[in-house]
Amino acid sequence: MEELLGKICETVRSAGEIILNSHKAAVHAKEGHFNYVTDTDFKVQEFLKKELLSFLPTAGFYAEEQENACLPDSYVFVVDPIDGTINFMRNRKCSVVSIALLEHKMPIIGVVFNPFTDEMFTAEKGKGAFCNGQPIHVSGVELKNAIVSVGTSPYNAELSKRGMEIAAKFLSSAGDLRRTGSAAQDLCDVACGRSDVYYELQLSPWDVAAGSLIVQEAGGVFISIGHNKPFFESVSGVLACNTVCKDMAVQIMEL
Repeated sequence: MEELLGKICETVRSAGEIILNSHKAAVHAKEGHFNYVTDTDFKVQEFLKKELLSFLPTAGFYAEEQENACLPDSYVFVVDPIDGTINFMRNRKCSVVSIALLEHKMPIIGVVFNPFTDEMFTAEKGKGAFCNGQPIHVSGVELKNAIVSVGTSPYNAELSKRGMEIAAKFLSSAGDLRRTGSAAQDLCDVACGRSDVYYELQLSPWDVAAGSLIVQEAGGVFISIGHNKPFFESVSGVLACNTVCKDMAVQIMEL
């Protein structure tokens, strides 16, 4: 697995170069409010599919910009070629490549790379979490002083409203709020202690498969919300936080 992780990191870095060298990529509307994909998303995904399956030919490939079958119990790569596509379109420099390797429908490797900051977050199950090779850990900040990262679920009006109501509760109990527009980046920010809580009420498996492992291997808590299936088979919400904030965060979200 260590050798495979190294190959994945090399591949993700090359995918980041594709993103950095893409300018004025064509944009296409997807189903739902404020939901778009660019030609660069497709280009990066096809590159990743070719490279990753060359390392592990028997693995499945489950990704945002394609039709997906049910997750198998065997190895499967879960991929978001650009998490933060709107940021990429608007040159906000907060877009990441997210790759997880799942076995028995649970992540055993997670890699998130932000080519704009040159930060590579990695985790292997049971072996800790790292940023550019250096160990990372969640913070010990209490909720009263916490930075809470908020996801707005823009594709679902009902959940957006509920999410903003929860944000108001956090704002009255915590330090302040942040919104990046990339779930994978938000999870990594919790993992390395830049923020202390992150929640969003509607996400897909490719948004969080890698980041969930990175948070947990960094000593944090990852909770999936509102589903009866194993998380990585369905759309759901998430709460990620340090252990100090967990009880109050769960109470605020009424979980």
